[in-house]
Amino acid sequence: MQACTRQPWANRHAEIDHPYLQPWIANTQLGMAHSSMGRRLVACLLNVSEARRKNLVETVAKAAIFDGDGRRREGTTVLNIFNDDDYNRSVITIVARIECITEAVLSACEKACGLIDMSAHEGGHPAMGSVDLVPLYPLGEEVELEDCAKEAKAVASGLTKQVSGTSAFFFGVADSPQHRGLAQRRKELGWFRKNPDKEAVRPDVGPLPQKRYGLTGIGASPYVTNCNITIDTQDLVLGRSVAKAIRESTPGGLPGVQVLALSHKGAVEIACNVESVMGKPLNQDGEGGEPWPTFSIGGQPYHHVPASVIAARVAKLAGQQGVATKGTALVGFTPHECRALAEKALSLGIGEFWKEQRRINM
Repeated sequence: MQACTRQPWANRHAEIDHPYLQPWIANTQLGMAHSSMGRRLVACLLNVSEARRKNLVETVAKAAIFDGDGRRREGTTVLNIFNDDDYNRSVITIVARIECITEAVLSACEKACGLIDMSAHEGGHPAMGSVDLVPLYPLGEEVELEDCAKEAKAVASGLTKQVSGTSAFFFGVADSPQHRGLAQRRKELGWFRKNPDKEAVRPDVGPLPQKRYGLTGIGASPYVTNCNITIDTQDLVLGRSVAKAIRESTPGGLPGVQVLALSHKGAVEIACNVESVMGKPLNQDGEGGEPWPTFSIGGQPYHHVPASVIAARVAKLAGQQGVATKGTALVGFTPHECRALAEKALSLGIGEFWKEQRRINM
């Protein structure tokens, strides 16, 4: 097993009800767990622009866990791999001790850039880069947002040096001093457009974006959950009206929710990034009476909207227009689940935990 070293450039998942894992989740509170394995953990939900070649995506995931000689990196695990063929996009959940996170994530990014040609990419989800998004999230009190921002900048520096022609922009706390959020940065850079003008983009690190690699977003923020609700219609106009109604920026919208309506497998998916919001929730219980999950970073309380609340709001809005919902899915985990599962995986020395995860609850 290889110890972590500093480099010079200083699926949708089902509810977890298996007895093997449930106690870990029930007993783990972000910012309150004190096991030696659990300290100073950082999560990266690595978004890559490939899903149809599953073996390729697994190769990228394994690059985070194993070095070039096949030795496993200590203190690093991949909890989940989510593939969406329609979107041609995958999300790889990497968790590592902060001392290991840059090396693990950078290795996965380098591998992805070598295997994914953005100039040939086709998919239903907006994307600008072979590696489209590299968000780093602290998992608990032991890691500050500024620590994650430092590691995010190290990833950007390492990637643009190691893979010639790559370029990146920063968001969140890594976007110093403005600290612009991901949605704002994407809007500024044209990420939401069907055919963004990459030649007009001025990256924060690296050269002007090249067709081969595109542009990568790298940043740090409190944990972001991905929650998608499918509504039984092909009417994108209707879907966009639902998306707008729940978006944080809309009066009466849900806090921290950034959302797109996208065509997906013959229906419309309300695809939500659920950002964690500073402070305690004003409304402790949402639709259905479920408490809003809370956690702490650096002594500051944060909370996020439960998936059940988003699903209930979407069902109500769509139902008012005679449309039913078909299902709700989380891409990866909630913050509490991510922390608990990472501690479990690391305590057992399991690097390829996504295989264990699939056997347990897929």
